[in-house]
Amino acid sequence: MNWAARMVGGRFHYGWIVVAVVFLVLLAAAGTRATPSVMMVPLEHQFGWSRATISLAISINIALYGLMGPFAAAAMQRFGVRPTLLAALGTMAAGVALSALMTHPWQMILIWGVMVGGATGVAALSLSATVVTRWFTTHRGLAMGVLTASSATGQLVFLPFLAAIAQKHGWQPVVLVVAVAAAVVLPLVAFLLPERPASMQLRPYGESHDAPVAPPAPQQNPIKLAFGALTSASRTRDFWLLFFSFFICGASTNGYVGTHLIAMCGDYGMTEVQGASLLATMGIFDLFGTTLSGWLSDRFNARVLLFWYYGLRGLSLIYLPHAFGIDFFGLPIFAVFYGLDWIATVPPTVRLATDVYGKERAPIIFGWVVAGHQLGAAFAAFGAGLLRSSLGTYTVASMISGGLCLIASFVVLRINRGARAVGVQTA
Repeated sequence: MNWAARMVGGRFHYGWIVVAVVFLVLLAAAGTRATPSVMMVPLEHQFGWSRATISLAISINIALYGLMGPFAAAAMQRFGVRPTLLAALGTMAAGVALSALMTHPWQMILIWGVMVGGATGVAALSLSATVVTRWFTTHRGLAMGVLTASSATGQLVFLPFLAAIAQKHGWQPVVLVVAVAAAVVLPLVAFLLPERPASMQLRPYGESHDAPVAPPAPQQNPIKLAFGALTSASRTRDFWLLFFSFFICGASTNGYVGTHLIAMCGDYGMTEVQGASLLATMGIFDLFGTTLSGWLSDRFNARVLLFWYYGLRGLSLIYLPHAFGIDFFGLPIFAVFYGLDWIATVPPTVRLATDVYGKERAPIIFGWVVAGHQLGAAFAAFGAGLLRSSLGTYTVASMISGGLCLIASFVVLRINRGARAVGVQTA
């Protein structure tokens, strides 16, 4: 890796190269996670599978994506970031390619639910938190905002393109394109992603040269490490407040809008490409909104930021069913307000977790918080599918999701208000 450091020279810190590589990894993972929403209608037409059946596979995918977070963070501590990530990307590419052969619902559940869901869980927010806390002392919020925004950019790059392919050629070519995209980032990780700054004779960005060099974390069994962190953190009120608020975050983003918006647009006579383009437009605004959120979280109270983010998201979701009835401005207004707020909650949540539990423990504990995010997403993905199948409309699901966000806006104001919990142990 030293050749890469020499190539960069003194022009800028190598930590920004690491951010760029991880951004591309998360971009590919985001495209992979977005693919089932493009496949939902074609699978329904070709095989006669109900949306509830397809939503079950998606909900398992989302749940495993979240549950893998703390174990992935612990594995990165034990085995290293690069080996862990290479194994996950290889599994993800192979699983997506294999799904081109599926003909039965159980195959989608096994491949997209279990195999792809578990692999994408490594290339997730816990990866971002691990990289940011290792490589940055200052500008952590900005770096986390940039990495979090990669999910939105994944939608921007992949969804309209994949929807157009699905509409013209069916869903099988879609999964092959996504598999190739996942495979392309493998050599970037292999050659450009060092373990930590010390392995390149560097200090974290913004750290004083007089500061003592932090020793590497002791190598422990990753399963023991992850469950030890959960045991200790679960004794604190702040963990459950973070977990519950992120449960609602996942339910109102990936689980509901990310999974069902394209199908919802179809209910109002819009094509899949139009629905995917709406998601992509929201992705553009989220790219700016989440990056700005990272910058703001370096400067302002994270609790107050989260209050506004959840509150505005809740109002946007309550407005959504009415947006389809407004001819020109209805959906664009929703796309702007919801898009700016899509995952802007991540940087201030990471800051709160780091403030409470310390930068060494925070990535694993945040991984458990992300598990709450994805459990909420799985709950909403399956629940919204059931509501749509039974009621013939998504209106009730929109109202429930918006109401939960308004509740979360007040819950977050209680995080880190009492004694700090920096003494939490991970084993």
